[in-house]
Amino acid sequence: MAKKTKTKKCGTYIGGQAVLNGVMMMGKTCMATAVRDNGGEIQVEAKRLKKSPALKKASKIPFVRGVVNLISSLILGTRTLMRSAAVYGDDEEEGGKIQKWLAEKFKVSVMDVLSTISMILGIVLAIGIFIFLPRFLSELIMGLIPEESAQSFVWLNYVLLGVFKLAIFLAYLGLILFLSDIRRLYQYHGAEHKTINAYEHGVELTPEKVKECSRIHDRCGTSFLFIVLFVNIVIISLVTWGFYELVPSVTNRFARFFINLGLELVLLPLIAGVSYEILKFLAKFDNKFVAIFKAPGMLLQKTMTTREPDEAMIAVAIAAFNKVLEMDNDESVEETAFITSGILSKMLEETKKKFTENGIDESDAEWIYSIVLGVKRSELKSERTVKPSESKKIQEIAEKRLTGRPLWYIIGDTEFYGCKIKVDERALIPRPETEILADSVVKSAEEGDRILDMCTGSGCIAVSVAKALRGKNVVVSAADLSDAAIMLAQENAKLNDVTVHFVQSDLFTNVRGRYNIIVCNPPYIKTGEIPFIQKEVREYEPRVALDGGEDGLEFYRRIARDVKSYLTKGGMLIMECGEGQTNEILQIFSKRDYAIVLKDLAGVDRFVKIVF
Repeated sequence: MAKKTKTKKCGTYIGGQAVLNGVMMMGKTCMATAVRDNGGEIQVEAKRLKKSPALKKASKIPFVRGVVNLISSLILGTRTLMRSAAVYGDDEEEGGKIQKWLAEKFKVSVMDVLSTISMILGIVLAIGIFIFLPRFLSELIMGLIPEESAQSFVWLNYVLLGVFKLAIFLAYLGLILFLSDIRRLYQYHGAEHKTINAYEHGVELTPEKVKECSRIHDRCGTSFLFIVLFVNIVIISLVTWGFYELVPSVTNRFARFFINLGLELVLLPLIAGVSYEILKFLAKFDNKFVAIFKAPGMLLQKTMTTREPDEAMIAVAIAAFNKVLEMDNDESVEETAFITSGILSKMLEETKKKFTENGIDESDAEWIYSIVLGVKRSELKSERTVKPSESKKIQEIAEKRLTGRPLWYIIGDTEFYGCKIKVDERALIPRPETEILADSVVKSAEEGDRILDMCTGSGCIAVSVAKALRGKNVVVSAADLSDAAIMLAQENAKLNDVTVHFVQSDLFTNVRGRYNIIVCNPPYIKTGEIPFIQKEVREYEPRVALDGGEDGLEFYRRIARDVKSYLTKGGMLIMECGEGQTNEILQIFSKRDYAIVLKDLAGVDRFVKIVF
């Protein structure tokens, strides 16, 4: 659409405002704020608008609704700006000792404190610049007029007040343009207008096409600022004039100054109420008369409060606009939140609660925070602020975990007996108790031994044993039925810089030679129990590595038939087994010299060490 196009094809109730590095759009039922974060990605926070019954009622009362909307807009606008600042702000940990102290003592972040302080300072600054200063300057000039002649120039005080208010307002807008962040804010203001104009003119909402639209919009609040300013001057002038007509005894200029200041503050709700009703009335019309009132604001938009945005900024505005359309049209669309800094204890508790509600062990939440924050799980009790980049990683991992995918597949690796082991769906995730199996092999091995790891899976046992026995001149081999598992195990051997000889083999099928130690963690879950085990194990980990046959002992029987042919005299077989299986397994391996049963971390009989 060319900038001169005027014919509108569809209207919209959606309006917005620019925020730090983004745009907020508001619809009938929701609001959405889109911000481009430090990583260059667009984050969108969308919230449903929830008003109390009392507030809804007040919003319908003429003159009162203007005050309600003013206060609501002030609070909402400040919160939105601070929320956008939390995304756009420096990713480094801010505040140092102060931030840590706030987190530990009060469980609040610096951003929460800054939000409250900013709102208070904003109000104080607005009163100082736009109420106190023009009143002070007008009274200063009036002070040059002799008191005996002052009564004849009462009208001049009101004229000067209006002139100074307008001059200070324009000067303020002009001065803040020297700030780079403000100029960028005005670019996003332009992006907001272009997006709304594009939608109203039926233009496809793509950055390339929206860029051609006008950055000036007649519904912008800037267009009505002069009307509000005019209402302000008229009401203040009439009320102060009437007050001194009723109370003529107040002649001291110092007293009058503070009375005038007090009256202006008291009259703010009335000014807001009257201004809102006038603006609402004028908004019903689109003619040359109304255009006269809008013209100064339109000029102000063009020269000061909007700037030409780039396509990346327009993409942010489009994201916010589309989110509002989506949520207004579908009540089932859920709210979304920015990924920002937060207090560790609060965030961890929320994640644990969400995991528990979805049938996931809350310890997984602790592991996620521990890994992302680079601390031990025991150190999660120490309060701290979680940075936006950390919060983003935590949320990404947590969302994937909520799908049911095992945590360590999501992370991509895990620690096992001093080694980093890459893990994915090609093999089972190494369990902590299996480290006892690897440790038993290491402690049993002697100089020059040949060791075979059957059903190697990820290669965790073979790799960790080879690494632990480096220097003892041992030879480690590993076998698995799955080609994919063998590939993964080879990657882990390379990752840990160890030499392991791999062979694709169904137990002993392709194995050659004899070994001093054979270690094996075979499938031992009963076929009928597999549908009832944990979802993440059942649906994600390879079934071939789980299914041990009807009674879970199929692989042990097969190993028992051939193991002696592959062990040296006095050789050792070390195996992991399921809970309650050790007695049956020892019966299967009845032809042996001796056997030892080892317990796992929970004190359960879990391993058998058999010597032939």
